[in-house]
Amino acid sequence: MTTIIVILIVILFVYALISMTKKKETGEDAGKVKSGGKYGKWIGGGLGWAFGGPIGAILGFAMGSMFDGVKVDRTYYQGTARGDFAMSLLVLASAVMKADGKVVKSELDYVRSFFLSQFGLEETNRLILIMKEVLNQEINLSEVSAQVGQFMDYPSRLQLLHFLFGIATADGQVDSSEERIIQEISGFMGVDPSDFASIRAMFIKNINSAYDILEITPDATNDEVKKAYRRLAIQYHPDKVAHLGEDIKKAATEKFQKLSAAYEDVKKQRGMN
Repeated sequence: MTTIIVILIVILFVYALISMTKKKETGEDAGKVKSGGKYGKWIGGGLGWAFGGPIGAILGFAMGSMFDGVKVDRTYYQGTARGDFAMSLLVLASAVMKADGKVVKSELDYVRSFFLSQFGLEETNRLILIMKEVLNQEINLSEVSAQVGQFMDYPSRLQLLHFLFGIATADGQVDSSEERIIQEISGFMGVDPSDFASIRAMFIKNINSAYDILEITPDATNDEVKKAYRRLAIQYHPDKVAHLGEDIKKAATEKFQKLSAAYEDVKKQRGMN
């Protein structure tokens, strides 16, 4: 996935440069470069689908739209594991943000904060511009999520779900349509339903939330409680996503702390040592 997205962006950038050269030859203003009139978005989308699958198509179309009538800049994507995570988050977050029919500032600020911690101000501004274009597109959840499930390791997918719920709750509540979209994404990514329910319970509370986080029921034995915690402590450990960067590892620590808090809550209820 990393290589194919890089190829996509390089092709788009070369295409824009060719367009700029043609404009210079005709004596037109070189500061305002249009990549083939209104065709940039369609070319970008087609190349993206060919080289980068559904996510590449969406990003290619978005960047093609940006090239249509926009000053050409060195907008590009550097392929890394962290970058793949960010691109997947960008597309899936757009789907979640649109689920309730409105995109609120608090949700966009949450995403911006994540990108700032990972890429800095200049690159964040570029990514947000791409996201605004993605928000105007129809997103095929099944195809995009399946692509993420194919190329992304399981702990990273769980962390991605955690971020999506964070975006959904950024405005103080989770709309039922947002929750449904995240559940669909989870299923298409191949996440186990019990793991989805565990992360969901970290954000949407009920009387049995602590048990839901531990993926057990209130009638579980004390030994089952301990075993459940040990298993999930390994699965949710921040080191599992260390390859995505220190900031994502730090965010994973929050998920791990919620697991530990749920375990302590259950132990207190039962008088366990």
